[in-house]
Amino acid sequence: MERIGDCTILRNEDVTGVIAEIPEGHRHLRTTVTLADGSSFTFQEATIAAIARAYLTVKTDPLRTRVELAGTELASAKPGYAAWQLMEV
Repeated sequence: MERIGDCTILRNEDVTGVIAEIPEGHRHLRTTVTLADGSSFTFQEATIAAIARAYLTVKTDPLRTRVELAGTELASAKPGYAAWQLMEV
């Protein structure tokens, strides 16, 4: 891992494993990233989906070099969706 100011950069070699699964009794995907130091982070499906959308937007749009997402509580969420979403700023 590398620190730049307040930011921690995870290099590819810092990640020792990734598990994407729908846990028993759940409907949504969870993704667990395990780091070389033994720590791990588990992300809910909505978080990974937002990151994937941002990534694909920047990689496929020839004019965009940045996407910023911010947490927003939606007034009315679709059934099965969380009211808290990462939305483009």
